[in-house]
Parts: sequence; C-alpha cells; structure tokens
Amino acid sequence: MKTYQDQIGNTLTFENSPKRIISLVPSQTELLYDLGLEEKIIGITKFCVHPYHLKQTKKVIGGTKKVHYEKIKLLKPDIIIANKEENTLEIVEELRKIAPVWVTNVVTIEDSLQMISDFGKLFNCRTEAQKWTDKINFAHKDFLDFINDKPERKVAYFIWKDPYMVAGSDNFINEMLTLNNFKNIYDNPEKFPGRYPEIIIQKIRIQGDPEIVFLSSEPFPFKDEHAFEIGRFTHHAKTIFVDGEMFSWYGTRLLKAFEYFKTIHNRIKSFD
Repeated sequence: MKTYQDQIGNTLTFENSPKRIISLVPSQTELLYDLGLEEKIIGITKFCVHPYHLKQTKKVIGGTKKVHYEKIKLLKPDIIIANKEENTLEIVEELRKIAPVWVTNVVTIEDSLQMISDFGKLFNCRTEAQKWTDKINFAHKDFLDFINDKPERKVAYFIWKDPYMVAGSDNFINEMLTLNNFKNIYDNPEKFPGRYPEIIIQKIRIQGDPEIVFLSSEPFPFKDEHAFEIGRFTHHAKTIFVDGEMFSWYGTRLLKAFEYFKTIHNRIKSFD
C-alpha cells in the first residue's frame, strides 16, 4: 500500500498504481496524455479538446461543472482527477462515493510543476514527469531572460460577457499576467473580491485605466463586436485577442505558453 497527498491536503492510499483514470479538467487531461497515460484514461469531459482524438476514443462524462455520476460509476474508475477551482466541492464529495478523488490546486508555476511530479509518482511515470519538468523549467528561465527588459503595462483580462467578468486575484491567469510584466488592474481583492470579479464596463477607466485589454478565446469567445463595445469605454487602450488556453491551462501546456507570450510582446511592441 502506498499513501499520497493531493494539493488540498487529502490523503489517498492505493495498493497499486491507478490504471483506470477519469479526468475532469481539460489541461490535466492533456497532461495525462503527454505523460504517456493515454491507455489508462477512460473518461473525460466534453471540454477536453486536446488531443482532439480523445473525444472519439474515450467516454465523455459531462462537463467540469456538471458530471453524469451514473456514467462514471459504470466506468469503474480507480481514480478521478479533479481541480479545486474547476470542480465544485459538491461534485467532488459525490464522486468520492464512487472512487478516490485527487484534487489539484494550481495557482502558480510551482503548483503546476508539483502536479506534474505528483502524477509521475501516482501513475508510475516518474521519468516522463521529470522530462517535462526539466523542459518547462528551461523554457521558464529562457522566458524570464526575454521579459527582463520589458516595461510594465497596465492590463485588463476579460473572460466573460453578460455580465462582464475579468481575471482578478489568486488565479493562474493573474500569475501568467504577472509573469509577463503585465499589471492587472483588477488584482486588488479589497476593491474587486473574488478570483473572477464582475465589473461595470463603463467604470473601467476609473477602475484602473488599462493600456491593454486582453479578450480571451475561452470560456467566452470574444469577437470584434465585443472589442468595439468595450473600446467605447477604454478609449486609448489597445485591444488584443488572446488564446485563453495559453493563459489558463497549466501542466504541459506551459511549454507552448512561454513561446506564445513572446508573440504577444512582439505585437505590443508594434503598437509603440
């Protein structure tokens, strides 16, 4: 018997390494695949779109906020991989009646690397996990060198419309903004409580007057008409459509994200 502790402090004990895995988070599904665990993945959500072919070969058990418990029961999983932010406590507690639930909690790059290391131990793929950790650490260092001379810029990062919602404090998106030397005007939990506060768009200038407005591709797919509407209240701010996966997916996606961020900075430089 081996005992492990997940990222919210729960202890899980397994006689053997889990062989039947259900993943409730898209970025973690991608990580499991990249660790060479495709054959062990038996269930995923409808939002698990990378790699694309998994939706044809694995059982879809609902979304991140609404899962089909009966479908999960029938799959007889050894373990269910959830996330503190993506999946509700109610869902996690209900799933614990079916199988052990491993809950990740990723806010920083360090948390992401810890998750990769944990999966390496849990699923007996330490070598692959170490390879990814080494690659991410190398790319991270390279990016820090790249960003070193970039000026700080005030930004707002929109994730939703009706109501307008932005990335606030204590979340992975905000960590990625900070990494890029972007000063998130909504990173102020006293004025804007919650990880993703609702805002009044008409007040954006007095709330921080950003130089750059990022409109994410997910979870809400912002389009040109939304940029025009927001632009009426930001005036001088530049609007950039960004790939939301690069800012919000953790795990092995980080390796691609560092290179993607460089392209964002090159676009911003063209504005100057």
